[in-house]
Amino acid sequence: MDLIAIIGIVIGVLLWILVAVLAFVAAMRSKTLFREGAFEGGRDFIMLLPRVMIGVVGSGYIAAVMPQDLITTWIGPNSGVVGILIATIVGAATPGGAVVGFAIGAAALKGGAGAAQVIAYSTAWSLYTIQRLLNWEIHMMAPRFVWLRAAVSFPLPILAGLGALLIGRP
Repeated sequence: MDLIAIIGIVIGVLLWILVAVLAFVAAMRSKTLFREGAFEGGRDFIMLLPRVMIGVVGSGYIAAVMPQDLITTWIGPNSGVVGILIATIVGAATPGGAVVGFAIGAAALKGGAGAAQVIAYSTAWSLYTIQRLLNWEIHMMAPRFVWLRAAVSFPLPILAGLGALLIGRP
């Protein structure tokens, strides 16, 4: 078993321990609180599981359909800073939740994209997806705050990609 698999198992066990502790605390407070937590968590699990499965399977198909020569040319490991900038723009333009964003990132990696470029993509997608910024954030928070947050966050995906280039292949 390699180190990544061991780390994955350890993280999984730690998360289940955390869930057990939270369930115990809820049960100690009241049986109703415990039941509500179990119901809400179970419902979320049932709602999210098919989406995650579709995203994982879909990323395999996206990787198979994406033209490898196009990926390696524009965001491949040898595309350097230009590839990081392209990946940052594409990440900011990618709509949807984690199932979409991470599926595209995983598909790009499978299709020959560079690690630094995918790091820039996923960081841009996480920090300032334009669709989320316009449809949600501006309506829930003061526009001045949202634009300031976006402006301050703007260089971070580029810096993350450049840092990955400097550190080397993960």
